[in-house]
Amino acid sequence: MRLNNKTAIVTGGASGFGAGIVRKFLAEGAQVMIADINGPDARALAAETGAIAQEVDVASDASVHEMTEAAISAFGRIDILVNNAGITHLPQFLEDVTETEFDRVLSVNAKSVYLTARHIVPKMKEAEGGVILNVASTAGVSPRPRLSWYNASKGWMITATRAMAIELAPYGIRVNAINPVAGETPLLKSFMGEDTPEVRARFLSTIPLGRFSTPEDMGNAAAFLCSDEASMITGVAMEVDGGRCI
Repeated sequence: MRLNNKTAIVTGGASGFGAGIVRKFLAEGAQVMIADINGPDARALAAETGAIAQEVDVASDASVHEMTEAAISAFGRIDILVNNAGITHLPQFLEDVTETEFDRVLSVNAKSVYLTARHIVPKMKEAEGGVILNVASTAGVSPRPRLSWYNASKGWMITATRAMAIELAPYGIRVNAINPVAGETPLLKSFMGEDTPEVRARFLSTIPLGRFSTPEDMGNAAAFLCSDEASMITGVAMEVDGGRCI
């Protein structure tokens, strides 16, 4: 019960790594809002687990404001924010990615961190504490070819994590990131371009521990970094990647 009596928002919480974080936070005693653009899936997981659901477009200022106010109304405060929502473009040469694809990747992966900070950091400052966890990627540390703008968006997220940590430390707000390697999530096929045994084998050959990241891996790492056990840890981008970035 490391998160007992804590309140948390997990964006992109209806599936994949986000759902793993939601389940772990609930098991550790937190009250959790599953915030996802897929409202029906968010509500289904909430009904199953006892969390609450909020449909949100993390790239929209008005939608993030509505999410924040809904969380305050439900919980009274926001102790933990997990910026997990993310998308990618399909593997292709960097000059072939369309402007529309580029804008959407940067809006969901980068602008969302700005928007959630804009609305939730003032609440945390008022409460004199809080934790923000950004779900970045090994792509921001060791980029894969033909995913250039996705790589760049996750590198931005890692730098933002460190910058936020420095600025918010005097207010008792910790900011960290986790860097998963590719996992069994809805984005896996998008990263690989196609899902075949041969392509999977090539991906796995780059991971020393020989397996993909799982939602449970992300939940365990997130629960630690968002708990009081990590009270002296801020500005870290922790790789949960089976050794890929060694």
